[in-house]
Amino acid sequence: MQRRQGRVNAGLLLLLYQISQVGLQNIPSVTLAVLVLNIFFFLNPVRPLHEACISVKEAFYRRDWQRLLLSPLHHADDWHLYYNMISMLWKGIMLERRLGSMWFAYIIAVFSVLTGIVYVLLEFILVRILDDPSYEMSCAVGFSGVLFALKVLNNHYNPGRVSSVLGFRIPSKYACWAELVAIHFIAPGTSFAGHLAGILVGLMYTMGPLKKIMEACAGGFSSFTDHNRPRSYYSGYSEYYGYPDDQYRTPRNYYAYTGGLTEEEQLERAVLNSLNERVPGQRTFLQP
Repeated sequence: MQRRQGRVNAGLLLLLYQISQVGLQNIPSVTLAVLVLNIFFFLNPVRPLHEACISVKEAFYRRDWQRLLLSPLHHADDWHLYYNMISMLWKGIMLERRLGSMWFAYIIAVFSVLTGIVYVLLEFILVRILDDPSYEMSCAVGFSGVLFALKVLNNHYNPGRVSSVLGFRIPSKYACWAELVAIHFIAPGTSFAGHLAGILVGLMYTMGPLKKIMEACAGGFSSFTDHNRPRSYYSGYSEYYGYPDDQYRTPRNYYAYTGGLTEEEQLERAVLNSLNERVPGQRTFLQP
């Protein structure tokens, strides 16, 4: 599964343009580092996609656990990269300013690995329940599992918001579930298990023991101790939308770098632009 050759990477160019419109000085450091890292690996992949994607067969049976680190950082094409990184930009600006750079970097690292582990576990369970060995071959790449986990966090820190999913207005706390089902029906070739894994990891953090475990593991690092303290946003923006608790604000010019699309519309379009990439000889799902 090779990236298409002989054409301009329009998605990459648009991503770079929109990052420049936001301004590097307005993007928190860890969020910017994640964007740069994903762009770097898109231009300089460590392995071909069929050797970077994660599956039960490759990660569990063949013990190729490097795929836990590689699969989130590899994308099928430039539009796959574009929509994932636009979503990361939006979430990163909000979450990193609230949680602090050190804790946000910690979350990204843990979520990236844990989402892959949960994905493999879910596919393994499907093999056993459905008695269908093809699930062992399902191989996924992309950052969207992590993005689904971050979406759960974002909704957790912003209760009472309403999201639009396929034109229906849904309370944000249910939006990730609605998107999961909608994407599966709109684009059945995408990784249902990969997206579900991200949601479950997010819930493990917001409602389960993961956050306490991470805090215990980070207990010796003083730079992590104040991550629960709300932080205000970069003051370079002149206008903001306010939230009820007045602790969490997002720039009014959000639409300037999303092309006017809501987060859900970006995700839907990302799905449609990523369906035709497959690993030859494998039943492969790509996370948008």
